Formats: sequence, structure tokens, C-alpha cells
Amino acid sequence: MNMLKLLCTSILLAVSMHLYPQTIYVDAVNGKEEAKGNKADPLSSLEKAITMANGFTGNEPVNIRLAPGLYVISHEMAVRTEKTVADNLKFTIEAIIMPDDANWQPDKMPVIQSVSANNSNVQFTHAVAFLVAKNNVSFKGLKFVGNASPDVAYYYPITRENESLNGLEVSQCYFIGEKNSTRLQSGLWTHGAGIHVDHCIFYNCRCGMVLIKGIKDLSITNSIIYGAYETALWFGASDEPFEFSNNIVTHCNFFWVRPKDTKPSYTFSNSLITENDNYMGYISNDLIPAPENNLKEIGIRKTGHVKLVEIKTDEFQPHDYLNLSPESDGSDMHAGIFKQQHRVH
Repeated sequence: MNMLKLLCTSILLAVSMHLYPQTIYVDAVNGKEEAKGNKADPLSSLEKAITMANGFTGNEPVNIRLAPGLYVISHEMAVRTEKTVADNLKFTIEAIIMPDDANWQPDKMPVIQSVSANNSNVQFTHAVAFLVAKNNVSFKGLKFVGNASPDVAYYYPITRENESLNGLEVSQCYFIGEKNSTRLQSGLWTHGAGIHVDHCIFYNCRCGMVLIKGIKDLSITNSIIYGAYETALWFGASDEPFEFSNNIVTHCNFFWVRPKDTKPSYTFSNSLITENDNYMGYISNDLIPAPENNLKEIGIRKTGHVKLVEIKTDEFQPHDYLNLSPESDGSDMHAGIFKQQHRVH
């Protein structure tokens, strides 16, 4: 009998220790403001879902799942739980239908549109959509477009200010800006470790990514940065090794800029970096060309013409829009929004 009690106690303890994610469902089209936030009764507001998650204990993973629709953001949203920086469990904000799913189409991708006025004065005045304020946060399958507020010069969809944080995954996301209407300063403005960007597209943003303090364990893979009218990558003083591979960088002002007083050693591999105005640059009052010293380039192509699949007259969004067209140089690399190659064309 004692052995049976001990076995039952062990099973109960094992079950109690198993972590089940706390999941919130959001549906901008069919949800309700005062809903429970479960699959049968989704919320309509992403802002309310974030506020609800802020009150979670941090003892279980958090998963916010977004149905297709337009999610309008009017202020900064802090991604955290009650444990804040002590919370090491996963916090995921993701599309219910992902780009590699059989029934995915571009119009089924959740769209994040900011209309917020400037809402942060950290380092300078700017606007933020998501402020990552905990470890191990993931964004998956979302489309971020620029900020429509006329008073906002600098808008960052994803920001992480605390350089002691670790773990930030951004996967299969679009970042689409337009400097004359809905400007997007940079898809990510982040500090800290464990930043992993994979299969994303940055289109006509001022910068693709701004990565500043405490950068280590960084990977940028299988992504397209097109039309960055300042620089594709704005990088801090870190000399930590990183992975930069299988990327397309094209039609940008600069490929990569860094502080002038740094002489880091960079390794870039298996990427197409072509049709840019400049390659390396220094961060100064104005960006200026920098020597290409201390670079290790493995399988880097610097010539070729890149052509994207774009919307034509009287046409809906093509399934693979803003990915490389079949006749484009670099199409053999399969960088872009899809992880499964057969889904691209």
C-alpha cells in the first residue's frame, strides 16, 4: 500500500511540474472586446491580450495566437509577465495560419499597424509597438507595416531595451515600410543576446535591423533585406561571432554600418549582397563608407540582379509576393518567407 501511495504521489508531482502554455486567442474580425480569450471565444484586441498576459505569473509558457485580420496598435505594448526579467519561459506571439500551412494566403497573415504617437523617450523620441521586456520571446508569421501617425519620425515594431535579456526569435515575418506615408525606421531595434532572425523579409524600411549593445549569439539567416534607404544592418561595437548566412541584401544605401572607432572581425557566408550603393560604412553624423578590412567572406556573391514578386495592376497579392521571382539571381538560395521550398512558387 505504501508503495502504491508513493507511486501515485510521484505521478501527481510529475503532472503538476509539467508546463502547459497559457494560450490567448485573438481574432480582429470575429473576436469580442470582452471575450474570455479562448479558442471558442477570442478577444478582438491584441492590446488587451498583451495586458492579460502581463498579469500571468510567469510559471507557464505564454502563447498569443492571432487569426487573420488587421490589428491596430495605439500605444506601446510591453511583452512580459509578473516575473518580468526573472521569467525564462517562452512567450510567443504567432499567426494561427503560418506561411508554410497548406491553406495560407497573404491575406490570411495578421497585419500589425501602429497609429501610436511617440510613446518612448529612451535614448531619443520614438514610437514602439512591442517592447520586449523578458527573456525568450518569439514573433512568428506576422506582417508589420509602418506607423501612420504624421508626428512619428522613428517607429520600431519590435524593441528590446534591456541588454541583459536573452532570447528573441523573429521568424517568417514581413516588415514593410514606405518613407512618404507609413515610415518604419527599422524592423528590430534591440540590445542583448540570443537574437535569431530567420526567413523574414524587410522591404523599404529605413534600416533592416538596428542591433546595438550586448549583442552575442546572433543569427540572421534565410532573409531578404530590400530597399533599406539608410542601411540594411546598423550594428554596435560587439566583436562577438555571429551567423550571417543565406541572405539576400539588395537595393540598399549601405549593407552594414558600425561605429567608427571599432575594428571588428566579421564573417559573412553563402549570401547575395548586390546592387547596393555602399558595402561597409561608419556611423557618424552622416554615414560614410568604411574600409572592408577584417572581413571573412565565404560564398558571398556581389554581382547579380534581384527581382521580387510584386503586385501588378488589378491583381491581388501573389502567394509569394516580395519573395524572389524564379528568374531572379539568388532564387536558388530559397531565402524569404517560406521555410518549405515547394511553397515559394
